[in-house]
Amino acid sequence: MAMAATLSSARLTAVSASLRRIRLPRTSPSSFSLRQRRRHLHFTSPSALLKTDFKTEEVGQPETLDHRVYFLDPSGKKVSPWHDVPLHLGDGVFNFIVEIPKETSAKMEVATDEAYTPIKQDTKKGKLRYYPYNINWNYGLLPQTWEDPSFAHVEVEGALGDNDPVDVVEIGDRKAKIGDILKVKPLATLAMIDEGELDWKIIAISLDDPRASLVNDVNDVEKHFPGTLTAIRDWFRDYKIPDGKPANQFGLGNKAASKDYALKVIKETNESWGKLMKRSVPSGELSLA
Repeated sequence: MAMAATLSSARLTAVSASLRRIRLPRTSPSSFSLRQRRRHLHFTSPSALLKTDFKTEEVGQPETLDHRVYFLDPSGKKVSPWHDVPLHLGDGVFNFIVEIPKETSAKMEVATDEAYTPIKQDTKKGKLRYYPYNINWNYGLLPQTWEDPSFAHVEVEGALGDNDPVDVVEIGDRKAKIGDILKVKPLATLAMIDEGELDWKIIAISLDDPRASLVNDVNDVEKHFPGTLTAIRDWFRDYKIPDGKPANQFGLGNKAASKDYALKVIKETNESWGKLMKRSVPSGELSLA
């Protein structure tokens, strides 16, 4: 029996070493087939959770028109943070890509119409865009999601999707960096309607936050982060007013919906992204590389 236990321990050690060596396929976006992407849509190896699987590379100076933050795979090839970073991590945990760190105002976003969809600062009439005041939470996107502009959401006044990945508001204490990939769990969602377009805001928390274990649904957020849901809604309602635009509206009774509803939104928009990647729906000017 001692020999059997030794052999079992050796096998477990070998398996653990093997798992540590697993990495995502070392391929460029052009050779990473749609079939492979669809396979990653529903299951991701635990090795894909490692932050070291993806690196970022800055081009140009921050707060200039030329500034870009590209994502690289382990071999140094450019990949898309929108298309190639996995969404699902299992057990209700998802990858979240930080575009705008908390307490900053530069309006950074994934360039959905550029090859490899790098993060850049948004522009209007050739000028860099800034929020009128700092955003108080880490803000970014869920990869492998898409709000289909041809899909009318019957539960939110029939509003059409805004043609972007789904936004995330991460309420943890730590200030992240542009391009960070955080493991988060959704807690709630707001159905923002921006000039008639549906722009979901998933409220989530990073698993490395000290209070992450205390919050698992919308009611927990109010208990452990009192006033946060109202503050998020009001911030996104009012941020365009200083530019002379009307306040944004919200569906679903003007309140944050539950975690289950947030998961439903993620599932729907993940499926829409899958159709986009299969060319089942028109991509327009969106980059699928």
